[in-house]
Amino acid sequence: MSGSRPTLSAMAENEQCAQTTGNPDEASVRRPDPAAGPAHRSTVRSLLRLWPYARPARWRLAGAVLAALIASVSVLGVPIVLRRIVDGPIAHRDLAGLWPLAGVLLLLGLVEAGLFGVRRVIVARPLAKVETAMRGDLYAKLQRLPVSFHDRWSSGQLLSRATSDMFTMRLFLAFPLVFLIVNTMVFLTGTALMFTLSWQLALITLVPAVPLMVLTRYFESRYAASARQAQDQNGDLATVVEESILGIRILKAFGRHRTMAEEFAGHSERLRTTELRKADLLANLWAVIVGLPELALGCALAVGAVQVAHDDLSAGTLVAFLSTALALRWPVESLGWLLAYANECATATDRYFEVMDEPDPVERPTGLPAGDGRGIRFTGVRFRYPDAPAGTPDLLAGVDLHIRPGETLALVGATGSGKTTLTALLPRLYEATGGSITLDGRDVRDIPRAELRRLVSVAFEEPTLFSASVRDNVLMGAEQAGPDRLATALATAQADFVDRLPAGPDTQVGEQGLSLSGGQRQRLALARAVVGDPAFLVLDDPLSALDVHTEALVERALREVLSGTTALVVAHRPSTVLLADRVALLADGRIAAVGTHHDLLKTSPAYRELMSGESAQELEGSALR
Repeated sequence: MSGSRPTLSAMAENEQCAQTTGNPDEASVRRPDPAAGPAHRSTVRSLLRLWPYARPARWRLAGAVLAALIASVSVLGVPIVLRRIVDGPIAHRDLAGLWPLAGVLLLLGLVEAGLFGVRRVIVARPLAKVETAMRGDLYAKLQRLPVSFHDRWSSGQLLSRATSDMFTMRLFLAFPLVFLIVNTMVFLTGTALMFTLSWQLALITLVPAVPLMVLTRYFESRYAASARQAQDQNGDLATVVEESILGIRILKAFGRHRTMAEEFAGHSERLRTTELRKADLLANLWAVIVGLPELALGCALAVGAVQVAHDDLSAGTLVAFLSTALALRWPVESLGWLLAYANECATATDRYFEVMDEPDPVERPTGLPAGDGRGIRFTGVRFRYPDAPAGTPDLLAGVDLHIRPGETLALVGATGSGKTTLTALLPRLYEATGGSITLDGRDVRDIPRAELRRLVSVAFEEPTLFSASVRDNVLMGAEQAGPDRLATALATAQADFVDRLPAGPDTQVGEQGLSLSGGQRQRLALARAVVGDPAFLVLDDPLSALDVHTEALVERALREVLSGTTALVVAHRPSTVLLADRVALLADGRIAAVGTHHDLLKTSPAYRELMSGESAQELEGSALR
């Protein structure tokens, strides 16, 4: 979902805002408030949601834990060997007995290094598959979710969930999760060993445990909030970068690059401040985690030295105890980093499942009684956007309209009247909040979406092209269409410019099709709409970007296409209106008038006013021509 939101979404938002607030620009920033965040969830509960994805790799993870555990526990064998060396060969000056014990130390070091290498090899491939599966599910979910969801979310927020959050979760499974388990077990084992060596010194060493537990709980609650804020701010920053790149022509044309740079700097500064707050929290935690155990260890060393001086403790035992305590420094000191990363992963998991928990569009059971009549019928259709201000009227307040089989009907109305939104209800890009829409007697809610979108083909006023070839962009409207259908569709759209491209239909058009002119992009979008020979065709002002000569050619070709389908055409100018058999005027959320172009000019003052770009006599003359 990189790239900007679909053009339909932006236009529909603009219509709704014009209807409700009078400020279309406000629509482009509507999305969930990141600061609000999800409902509070404990770190453990959030991390447990990863289990269904991690489950296929559970044995590999268990193997990684076992390898790391054996490697870490082998380190605890070093103090035992050192005790034997100090109380044995060194105390008795037995050099011959020193070499076997030194060999044991070397062997323990090799075991530790080898097993840590094995751990990485064990988990690398399965966890890469886990990340791939999660990203695939997220992408599929984004494709299933309705346009209304994408209206509320900025693309940068979605992009950050599919990239940086995914990396955070995979890295947690590969390293911090393993060592949260391993270091806990090593700490418990090492503590038991210290008590075996000297319970008095062990008690002194463990004095900081209680304040450390209190501190980590305090740290966790504050770090989690900062981690969530940083991840949301990272998504906002990604949105600004993406919009700057996609809108680079506008920024340069209007000299607004400094304004956008200031906005970028503002987002960067807020993210920097949050990251510094996280660093401060982690630094304070580490200072205490490292400082308190070091202080306790110093006290234990002093007490142990006194005991050795009074022959209450052997020198080898003191060396073994101190070595064990030093071996436990990493499990203790890593606690801050591991807890921090666990919180990072928990917030990344929450952000991931915020999208995955969105309800899928519900398909109604098929086989319900068919409606009356054929063609396209809107009956009492109502619609309002979920985030429309309270107290404002519905955008569509009861639309009744019948488009006969094989008929082309032009839909006209003032800006913001809901024309684009009404056409978006037909392929169920949005769901009507009231009434019904039928195609040849079948309620669109009873038709599976895949079938519905094969029946209904759409071309939007602002065409969206993808980073693919001309052929791939056009055949997106009918994957099974052959070369003949492609050539026919391009001819209908008067897209003869394709033959002059470097590789013809196989030419890559680049991101958003910006290597083409607006008229060229619109003609390719029109070709995409007609290539599948659809039963129902929806065209949203399909000729707006064409010059007069090309418009006349496209109109002539379109008449042939429209004669074999049932079509709804959003029109803003007389030349497009004249393609239709009848015209419907949408005003105040309802169909105010229906008739032929000539009849409405005579009988509808609102229609005449809407068409006032030319006088009624001029319109009559253009119709006769």
